[in-house]
Amino acid sequence: MSIISDWTDDKAKAFGRDNLVFQHGLHQRPMFDDEGLARLLDQYPRDQLGVFTMGEDPKAWTTWRKGAAGNLTGDQLLEAAQAGRIWLNLRKTNDFVPDYAALCDEIFAEKEARVPGLKTFKRDLGMLISSANAQVFYHLDVPLVSLWQIRGRKKVWVYPVADPYVGELALEKIVLKETAEQFAFDPAWDAGAEAYDLTPGTMVTWQQNAPHRIENGPMLNVSISIEFMTPPALMRANVIYANGVLRRRLGARPRVQSGFGPTALGKLAVARGAKALNLQTPHVRHLPVTFGLDAQRPGVLVEGAGDGIRS
Repeated sequence: MSIISDWTDDKAKAFGRDNLVFQHGLHQRPMFDDEGLARLLDQYPRDQLGVFTMGEDPKAWTTWRKGAAGNLTGDQLLEAAQAGRIWLNLRKTNDFVPDYAALCDEIFAEKEARVPGLKTFKRDLGMLISSANAQVFYHLDVPLVSLWQIRGRKKVWVYPVADPYVGELALEKIVLKETAEQFAFDPAWDAGAEAYDLTPGTMVTWQQNAPHRIENGPMLNVSISIEFMTPPALMRANVIYANGVLRRRLGARPRVQSGFGPTALGKLAVARGAKALNLQTPHVRHLPVTFGLDAQRPGVLVEGAGDGIRS
């Protein structure tokens, strides 16, 4: 049985290029009930678990803060998400938990069977378990992304890959890792966005590098976030990387090329050479741990707690 129930020829042809909405059946699987999620949180490596909180103003992306889960059990972490204002990010769950590795393989086997010529790699199936009314600030991703809603409701705004939403210079800075994926947002830009209301059984995927932001509804949210690359997506990332190098090293004013033409292939060589020679030093943003979670009071943040704090 297919995971996605509404494949069409048009959707298959547009997959990976356009913003698309699909219906799926993953939310009906018992692996995503409370018991399954608590088990996942116990199985997932604790040193890989992202614990975050944030403010309420969608412009205030600097309020995104990192926390520590300490020695809370999976049940306690789920209770904290149900009671508080936190965002649990389990990146690359498919690399650490066999059931999720199998799920990732199942999802991509269907995509590649349905989409003519699709080849995917660098697959990252992440689980997002987040509190009522939590948000993810305006940002963009370098790979292709699909977001699968499992429990709860959320709204996603997806913006064009163009000025003023993201300019070529801003895009280059993100691909070169000179700056964070989160950046300044103007609420007036919502007028130019495509907005999607996600309910259990809905999946949305969007154009590569499209800025987006997310707001949860007033309930616990569970979603699958999948990042992946295809040959055209990887070529685009390398072209943007090369453009950034050429702009900084030679003062050039390059443009982004699509496809695999001579100019794009030349930029691929530039990008690979620059990476091999370490011409660009990435500035990885390491957030300090500023809070812990209270095991006795679900959802309460222990401010000032560091990595060594245990609740």
